Amino acid sequence: MSVTKRIALLIDCDNVSHNSIEGVLAELANYGTVNVRHAHGDWNSPSLSGWRDKLHPNAIRPIQQFAYTKGKNATDSAMIIDAMDLLYSKTVDAFALMTSDSDFTPLVLRILENGLPVYGFGEKKTPQPFVDACSPFIYTENLVSHDEKADIPQQLTKKSKKELRANTSMVKLLRTAVEQTSDDDGWADVGKVAPYISNNSSFSSINYGYKKLGDLIRATELFNVDMRRDGKAMYIKDARRNT
Repeated sequence: MSVTKRIALLIDCDNVSHNSIEGVLAELANYGTVNVRHAHGDWNSPSLSGWRDKLHPNAIRPIQQFAYTKGKNATDSAMIIDAMDLLYSKTVDAFALMTSDSDFTPLVLRILENGLPVYGFGEKKTPQPFVDACSPFIYTENLVSHDEKADIPQQLTKKSKKELRANTSMVKLLRTAVEQTSDDDGWADVGKVAPYISNNSSFSSINYGYKKLGDLIRATELFNVDMRRDGKAMYIKDARRNT
């Protein structure tokens, strides 16, 4: 019997918008149960008014941190202490950090040393070191559930085949993952390809406009696809190899 993964979501409200919180929670539901939901910030600040409206509907616990010194971000320190307390308590199986601040990169590396995965969520301004440390990392702009002004569902903007193929690092990652997880005949189960990618990069198909890895793989047209087990299992093979 599979055990549901317990996830601790820690939010740096000073450095990330509230607009995508529902999308973040929906994405985390794919990995387990978010049983810890802490939002860090100075709740006396008018800038967090948007976050205040999101707390109760999403069962998020606000953690107050006063700004004792102007120009210093006390929220970072409080959030790191919170994370370490949870890590040592051994009551969670994974962490999710919602922030656009690269100062949390050492925290991610420390958590990874303990064998726990870290799912990162931040805006497109997030520095690359933090993005690379998380596995996966998803840009929150791709998770906004609706247009706040027009109140209409937002559709993911899918990258075209040309755009996907132009991303040489992504293409190399996909081909390497298939090569490393394939059988002798060159066919690889996407169910094995996905964990390989997750363990070796911050890649997420959502950042390219695709909710599922299989959909992105099809869009690249770089791989032959074979649906097996009554269409429930997707196997792929590098199209450059002889069939």
